[in-house]
Amino acid sequence: MLIGYARVSTDDQNLDLQRDALQRAGCERIFEEKESGRAGTKRPALEAALAFLRPEDQLVVWKVDRLGRSLREMLDTAHKLQGQGVRLRSLTEAIDTETSTGRLMFNFLGTIAEYFLDLNRERTLEGLKAAAARGRKGGRRRKLSEDDLTMARALLKDTNIPVAQIAKRLNVSRATFYAYFPQARTKNLP
Repeated sequence: MLIGYARVSTDDQNLDLQRDALQRAGCERIFEEKESGRAGTKRPALEAALAFLRPEDQLVVWKVDRLGRSLREMLDTAHKLQGQGVRLRSLTEAIDTETSTGRLMFNFLGTIAEYFLDLNRERTLEGLKAAAARGRKGGRRRKLSEDDLTMARALLKDTNIPVAQIAKRLNVSRATFYAYFPQARTKNLP
């Protein structure tokens, strides 16, 4: 059975192009969704499609990038399908994992993906080293400045001022405040 999956990233995009191509390809059922490509976003229609598939079925997508937000995720999905005996077919890239050429192309894409992930990782590490050499540290900017910390220390000395009030005055949560002053947990907790 041919099962289609179509996804666009925003509500103002249209699924018609993908839906039409999947119908022309002979898909008997099409799972559709409008979900962002950002990491951490759930894609319930893809999950439903993957759960619906049975061995000997074929998952058809308009483009292979519809399977994942990253090439790594795309490859993981494809290998999972292959392990279940489900074929994968991309209409745009003409990849069909049932054929030896399709498997070769898919693995070739995976190799290229790994290469670019490694390059990106190397560039990031080199950039961090260069920034550190100029005295910059990576990560988020600190929520509290040195002046804020000085004021917080002074306020902590007054046992009548609750920690929640100090945190509010500094415009941070109590959890953030405790990250800076773990010893304040033993102070009065209103």
